[in-house]
Amino acid sequence: MRRLCGRAPSAVVESCGGVFLFFIALSDETTGSLAADLPVGTYNQAISRGGSVTRDLETAVLGVEAPFGGLTLGEAGGRVRARNGGRAIELTVGFPCDGFVEELQARVREVTSAEEVAVRTEITAHAVPPQVQRLEHVRNIIAVASAKGGVGKSTVAANLAVGLAMDGAATGILDADIYGPSVPRMLGLEGERPRSTDGKSFEPLRAHGLQASSIGFLVDTRSPVVWRGPMVTQALMQLLGQTRWKDLDYLIVDMPPGTGDIQLTLSQRVPLAGAVVVTTPQELAVADARKGIAMFRKVNVPVLGVVENMSAYVCPHCGHTEALFGEGGGARLAGEFDLPLLAQLPLSAGVRAATDDGRLVAPSEPDGGGDYRALSRAAAARLAGMSRGAKTAFPKIVVESD
Repeated sequence: MRRLCGRAPSAVVESCGGVFLFFIALSDETTGSLAADLPVGTYNQAISRGGSVTRDLETAVLGVEAPFGGLTLGEAGGRVRARNGGRAIELTVGFPCDGFVEELQARVREVTSAEEVAVRTEITAHAVPPQVQRLEHVRNIIAVASAKGGVGKSTVAANLAVGLAMDGAATGILDADIYGPSVPRMLGLEGERPRSTDGKSFEPLRAHGLQASSIGFLVDTRSPVVWRGPMVTQALMQLLGQTRWKDLDYLIVDMPPGTGDIQLTLSQRVPLAGAVVVTTPQELAVADARKGIAMFRKVNVPVLGVVENMSAYVCPHCGHTEALFGEGGGARLAGEFDLPLLAQLPLSAGVRAATDDGRLVAPSEPDGGGDYRALSRAAAARLAGMSRGAKTAFPKIVVESD
């Protein structure tokens, strides 16, 4: 997907600080993808040295730290183009940024003399294992896994998805937890049934700006699903392939817990661009999460990072925090595999209530929601920094301002 931050021309002005000088169809001659490994200086310093305007400005801008993910804009796959002698800058990023475009613009202005900074999003399909086929109309599939049940994986998956959608990405969620589907309730869609126009496929349900598909939409969730492994795998592949996804930037897959045959088969057959592994600080959960990371690496699926859920209990009355499940488990796990710790999420009554009521945390909780928004942005930035695969055959979406 290629567009300016904001979904329509009227939103472009508001989101991008009133900048009208937008050029979407860019030539490559002044567009760079330098990783910015040189010392970062301001644009003014580059001019005083008599350096190349475009190259030095590019180095300065791409050396700016992205607001989330612990990466520079260059490391996150950013590109920059200068116009009018560097007075106008066009920054292209590979992650949704509607919610923090002004912060991006401010950071760029700090290291340049630019009067105008336009930011646009271009979310492309990333590399997937060569033995799997891409899913039509879906650019990037991100698995959220835990290897152990009860760590809040589904809560993380649902809020990760809605956080991406709130920042402007076309996002869907697939509930792959056949034995315990919880996404319908989290999205406030319990009892809803998908519509089919041809008897062979069905439309995803919609809530919180997401497209959603779950076995919970097709069976009575009060009755147990007593299926053997091969039947579960077949059902999941049908659920994935027979849902009529509508041009998604991201599809979040809420994986079933464990590292057995079902999880391994899904990892090998679903075209995953990356995975997020969820754990609690408790060593028992960390031990299983370690196996989950090893599984993804064995099937060549990159792990975007670790999420430590239930890091501390937050008292709803006084705000006191207590580490009920220990401390530092997520950080130690991330360090062991040289992965980023994407987020440390609290255990709070607000999170529980929002999840049970189908409201989700990201849009409804000012405090906990901020943690989940930061998680979604960090994961998207990490994915954007990975090497890209072949682009999809979707038509490019271009929004221009007169």
